Amino acid sequence: MKPFRGFTDSETFTQLPDSFFHHLLKEIEDVEELKVTLYFLWRAAQMEGPFRALTRLDFDVKALGLSAEEITRGLEKAVRRGSLLKASPRGGERVGRKEVKVYFFLNSPRGRAAVQAMESGEWEPSQNPSAPPVERPNVFRLYEENIGPLTPLIADTLTDAETLYPPEWIADAIELAVKNNKRTWKYCEAILKRWKEEGTHGQKTQQDTGKSAERYTKSEFEEYLKRD
Repeated sequence: MKPFRGFTDSETFTQLPDSFFHHLLKEIEDVEELKVTLYFLWRAAQMEGPFRALTRLDFDVKALGLSAEEITRGLEKAVRRGSLLKASPRGGERVGRKEVKVYFFLNSPRGRAAVQAMESGEWEPSQNPSAPPVERPNVFRLYEENIGPLTPLIADTLTDAETLYPPEWIADAIELAVKNNKRTWKYCEAILKRWKEEGTHGQKTQQDTGKSAERYTKSEFEEYLKRD
């Protein structure tokens, strides 16, 4: 099992209905059903518009860690339980030899209204539902927000840095670069290397943060910064 590196302060959070914890959480014993239900709630929260629907193909096998067959079984169980609804335009009839898509909705007032509108022909889901939000390492976001545009070369460099230094070190190094108006990755990397060599980052206190910032603008990096 690969260790989880922990949640960050800057990532987004998805709201879950209270009834999920009050009822479903204790009742769902099957991991396939639990995963597809949570995935649907997450994806639905990212969508816009009054009606929110997903097809079976919108459930990402990689993100869920399930096979296509397992996802199908999980969806069928969620529909039988009543947490999700299943419907298709014109009640699932075929158009020529092509079968109409089946859509899944949350069993909520909005979801039930969507099913009714679709089956009556008053509404049809978009053929291109909202894509899932792309998860990006926090260091990428920090770099773009504080240093500059992210290039493929910089992205590779930041990925390597994440394997060498704890994320809080990288965040602190970027913060120092901003405070000292030295918005380059080379400057951040010089600080990180020094912290690693001295092993002092974990011992710094709030009181000496200012001294630390001053230190990294003086002789220790003077030659390096002139070349930068």
